[in-house]
Amino acid sequence: MSSLLAHGLGTDPVDPDWPPLTDVEVTDIVGPARVVWRSPRPLSAAAVVERSDHRLFVKRHHTSVRTPEGLAEEHAFLRHLRLRGAPVVEVLDLATRGEWTYEVHSAGVGIDLYRDALSWSPFRSPAHARAAGEALARLHLAAEGFHAQRRRVQPLVASFTVFASPDPLPELERYVEERPQLAKGLADFPWREDTQRALLPLHENLAPHLPDLAPLWTHNDWHASNLLWNKDGSVATALDFGMSDRTTAVHDLATAIERNTVQWLKPGFPVRDADAVALLDGYQSLRPLTLAESKALPALLPLVHAEFALSELGYFNGVTRSPENTRLAYEYYVGHAEWFSGESGQRLLDLVRRHAGRSDAP
Repeated sequence: MSSLLAHGLGTDPVDPDWPPLTDVEVTDIVGPARVVWRSPRPLSAAAVVERSDHRLFVKRHHTSVRTPEGLAEEHAFLRHLRLRGAPVVEVLDLATRGEWTYEVHSAGVGIDLYRDALSWSPFRSPAHARAAGEALARLHLAAEGFHAQRRRVQPLVASFTVFASPDPLPELERYVEERPQLAKGLADFPWREDTQRALLPLHENLAPHLPDLAPLWTHNDWHASNLLWNKDGSVATALDFGMSDRTTAVHDLATAIERNTVQWLKPGFPVRDADAVALLDGYQSLRPLTLAESKALPALLPLVHAEFALSELGYFNGVTRSPENTRLAYEYYVGHAEWFSGESGQRLLDLVRRHAGRSDAP
């Protein structure tokens, strides 16, 4: 058992799926260095390391999760963003050792205020939510002009293909067929029936707006603990582009609202209304939504989790081989969609509907 505990899918810490990075290991990758902090995030092994008088961020993946080719896709996006002036980390190196792939980044500028917070913990204040919305808008403006195709099939990517299709069921069948580990993991669940019951009615609301949503490479995991902060409460650096892919701006904005304002780790899933409004207002103060985007946002919000939930399910079934986490990922796929059909979910959608399209935020 490791002395380092990781974040699980609930609120209790768990033993990590991947062995923690060691000083010997990072020295082999970056030269003489020592680990000064190990990340508790569960899907890889990562650490801040000190080399000479500066710090680096080293992340290790199993090759079944990320190959050098898979990492090169997100690294190309990061380089584009840096060239456009976006506050993102610098890619410094990519290496392989046996069954492991390593990426090395600059440590980023700013204070890691949410370093020990669970991934879906809320913002500390509406002011942080607004700052995160502003930073996301800047990122989307910087992302324009990056025209790479969608990422290759690999675990733990938040894509937008199934429910971006006017006919999602055939696209879902194709998505599952391309991912054997997912197909095996779904075998014990009524996934076709649940999709038709819980998700397809939601897609009917989204479908009319799909043709007017421009494709854009996006972050897809925009939450408080993936941001470094300035002392004045603004965002200094955006981190962790591991789930990035070619989706749409409104998909990324919906992800940010869902991840940060619904408290999925608390009983009853309370909603932080003020944070939702602040995040939206901050975003629209720099990048006002188009009419199509403002209509699509509340329709997409109940579905934005779906493809990542499926990707997680395949990962838990085929890589970490955890029946319990596979079950929880399936509940995530169906349960989040069901929640949006209930009273609290409908209230959040009404709130988003009222504020989407407002470009007069102070």
